[in-house]
Amino acid sequence: MSLAIITGSTGLVGSETVNFFHDKGFDVIGIDNNLRKFFFGKSSSTDWIKTKLIKRNKNFKNFNIDIRNFIGLEKIFKKYRKKISVIIHCAAQPSHDYGKNFPFLDFNINATGTLNLLELTKKFCPDAPFIFMSTNKVYGDNPNKLNIYEQKTRWELKKTDKNYKGIKENFSIDNATHSFFGVSKTYADLIVQEYGKNIGLKTVCFRGGCITGPNHSGASLHGFLSYLVKSSLNQRKYNLIGYKGKQVRDNLHSNDLVSCFWEFYKKPRAGEVYNMGGGRYSNCSIIEALDLIEKIAKVKIKRKIIKTPRVGDHIWYISDTSKFKKHYSKWKQKYNTKKIIEELIDHQK
Repeated sequence: MSLAIITGSTGLVGSETVNFFHDKGFDVIGIDNNLRKFFFGKSSSTDWIKTKLIKRNKNFKNFNIDIRNFIGLEKIFKKYRKKISVIIHCAAQPSHDYGKNFPFLDFNINATGTLNLLELTKKFCPDAPFIFMSTNKVYGDNPNKLNIYEQKTRWELKKTDKNYKGIKENFSIDNATHSFFGVSKTYADLIVQEYGKNIGLKTVCFRGGCITGPNHSGASLHGFLSYLVKSSLNQRKYNLIGYKGKQVRDNLHSNDLVSCFWEFYKKPRAGEVYNMGGGRYSNCSIIEALDLIEKIAKVKIKRKIIKTPRVGDHIWYISDTSKFKKHYSKWKQKYNTKKIIEELIDHQK
């Protein structure tokens, strides 16, 4: 029996990955100690997801281990070494604001935790693909330097702009403000590449845009669409922080993302990088998302605009996914933004 190790197993992407690989016939080891509750409070606890996962998946076991705990991780890798077929690393400290306030914790989780997992993969299961959930924040605020212009409901690029279809993987990560979170994830991203290109492990970095879905325990500091829907429906109000609420995000359903993992697992490469988001197929501004919620849920949402943006926040970001599609032509997106929001609204009922 093949075995998948999934970190952040009770988070949005991790839980979707647990279900997907379990349904493919894998035994699944989850590593998650619910730090999200520690970061963002009780309402963001992922215990409810862990309960669902255990009930749904008979060959799933979750270990309450922190990825900073090398010795704890080593016991698992040593025990299952011959069975491990894939490592999917989704665990992280995911917030700009939290990382700025607690830089040591942020770096140790995102950077050192990733290094721990790479070393253990090299030692115990070097043939297993290592899939890392990176972020578009590795580009810092460089996307804000594009020729962005203002429209009624969004910021946008002209169709003649070379970046109109989205940001490519060769976009610069230098000379930018990243946020502390962005810096710690950039180290993790680069070290994952290095273990592929330098040592030969089958590693990949998926630089995600806004990943979303019903398993997201959205909080004000992290989880754009999930928190937006939850806050809008429950409180009937939402704060638009910076850029008049016209900043654009591409939105990728966690199920579409995990199907990317599957394609890579079947045909892995060494030290690869892919920008992975909704692309031109699935994107919206915050204002457009609120308009959609009002229309679909038939509610009125009070909007408060806060002029000061978050440090390192993107005014416009859309992923160019053409490189992944070229390498893995069977992958297809199932969810656009409207379908994602409809599902999130149904989940809140």
